[in-house]
Amino acid sequence: MSNHLKDQSSPYLLQHAENPVDWFPWGEEAFQKARTEDKPVFLSIGYSTCHWCHVMAHESFEDDETARLLNEYFISIKVDKEERPDIDSIYMSVCQALTGSGGWPMSIFMTPDKKPFYAGTYFPKESRYGMTGFNNLLKIIHEKWESGRKQLSESSDRIVAALNRADTVRAEIKNEGDLIQTAVKHFRNSYDKKYGGFGNAPKFPAAHNLWFLMTCYEKSCGDDALEMAEHTLERMYLGGLFDHIGYGFSRYSTDRYFLVPHFEKMLYDNALLIIAYCKAYRITKKKLYLDIAEKTAFYILREMTSPEGGFYSAQDADSDGEEGKYYVFKPFEIISLLGEKEGEAFNRCFGIDEKGNFEGKNILNLSDKSRLDGVIEHLIPKVYEYRTKRAKLHLDDKILTSWNSLMITAMCRLYRETENIAYLKTAKKAQSYIENHLSEGNALYVSRRGEAKGAAGFIDDYAYYIHSLLSLYEAACDVSYLKKAELFCERALSDFFDYNTGGFYLYGKSHEKLILHPKETYDGAMPSGNSIMAYNLVRLFYITHDKKTEEALKKQMAFMSAEAGDYPAGHAMFLTAFSDYANPPQTVTAVVQNASDIARLPFVVSPDSVIRLLNKPADEYVLLHGKTTFYICRDYACLPPVNDLNRL
Repeated sequence: MSNHLKDQSSPYLLQHAENPVDWFPWGEEAFQKARTEDKPVFLSIGYSTCHWCHVMAHESFEDDETARLLNEYFISIKVDKEERPDIDSIYMSVCQALTGSGGWPMSIFMTPDKKPFYAGTYFPKESRYGMTGFNNLLKIIHEKWESGRKQLSESSDRIVAALNRADTVRAEIKNEGDLIQTAVKHFRNSYDKKYGGFGNAPKFPAAHNLWFLMTCYEKSCGDDALEMAEHTLERMYLGGLFDHIGYGFSRYSTDRYFLVPHFEKMLYDNALLIIAYCKAYRITKKKLYLDIAEKTAFYILREMTSPEGGFYSAQDADSDGEEGKYYVFKPFEIISLLGEKEGEAFNRCFGIDEKGNFEGKNILNLSDKSRLDGVIEHLIPKVYEYRTKRAKLHLDDKILTSWNSLMITAMCRLYRETENIAYLKTAKKAQSYIENHLSEGNALYVSRRGEAKGAAGFIDDYAYYIHSLLSLYEAACDVSYLKKAELFCERALSDFFDYNTGGFYLYGKSHEKLILHPKETYDGAMPSGNSIMAYNLVRLFYITHDKKTEEALKKQMAFMSAEAGDYPAGHAMFLTAFSDYANPPQTVTAVVQNASDIARLPFVVSPDSVIRLLNKPADEYVLLHGKTTFYICRDYACLPPVNDLNRL
């Protein structure tokens, strides 16, 4: 049988279109049916490359008995968290409040008016290891719904009221220096001196935290900040988190050593890591970091880029139902492929042995080496080709506006470090894709797959897209991108911004109204839309000196500094923006006489500097000797203007 998902565009929803569960997509039809039939709603949220989503699907959602219980007692709704981050965010806060943790698959039970009364993540079909079996849970909740409806409704009302109250609580505003020092101290205390990273396993890349630490080093507010960032970047590359055959990074390490990854690869992680490795190269000039960034970009261009220029979302951890199968090897495979001499050398280099380091097989790593041996490097393409034929990976070919925007920024950064025009062309093509397929006027959509567009864009989509346009403006020295950034910023402010207390709501005035109206501020796997908008407003104000932008910027900084007060380390991207707000970065203003005069400006000036391009003299900025003139201001002082770009 098929259910109500067969006409959806989401790869995740389509994975469940043939389930015996009578799934509905999120929408009024499902909730009206729940009201009419007087049934509670089971909401299941996940994404297409989620390993435990696959496990629960195979155990429960493909099972006839589980489907019978769901179809008889509940109205079941499937949501792709990447297409509906608003629904995911709200019910994740419910799950965390009720259980103390969260994750995917997320399992929510709620009334027909969308109010939750029970939450969890993965449930095994049958009870085991102290975990409630999903079938037993369905029966218990059905009985409670029939006999204790009033208590369930009162419980759901209390949950929603408590979360709404929590959303109005604000921490005390703190100054920039205190917040940054507290954050650095937190990272220092949780830093793993031996293996890099922070805290215990699992270890996530969280590249924006490393960006923050490197910025602290540059601004002399953390002497050991660069050491922590560098060591982490090196260990992430040398271990199994990095794919040494196909390149690119997996989502996180399941162990302390960055050896055993959770094998799915996400577009956003790889974009953030390209940016971080470029930053490390900019500071240290160690070629290893640039090599890693370029290898990661090579992976994206080869496997994650559509013919039209958009970037795909993710690759699965599983092959043939087995996690990591695509990536792991036994020694005899390599020797059979490469011959005894080269095969043994390859195995030694990447730590492949009979014992294995992952379920009797081997995750390739360079844990005892800082770089590849040149003798081994030329063998990688042959092993890669063999691997692609041995097993297949599921590709989530959905194209997300926010993640694509982040990769545009990464490509711009890489262009400015390498001067390789191919990266800029890639960034421009992806921006054109968003402009042509994911926007109408100054309105954005969340996603596109085939010809189908997703929901109207959320604040993350606007924040990351504005960020990418500013990156293109400075990388290409093209004012048209700045104008577009201003246009979309106007839309973000009018549709999402709270001018009373500051902060951007997750969803805007034109979106469906849900049980909560949150402002997400925490920098988790990705920086929050509020943090990126803080960064955007800082950059836009320093470029344009616009008064309306300044008004919003002040409110945003006050709001976010209060939000960051309780846990500054959880707001590292915002603190990077706050640091630039309190201590303006170097600004280069160019009064342009000929466009050719500024062609090399992106390579001469740091990507962290602000570039202002004026096509005619204004105020104190004049043409010196009738030629393109550059004005440099830093540390609250301006240097004498120059005509020669090399003197910058």
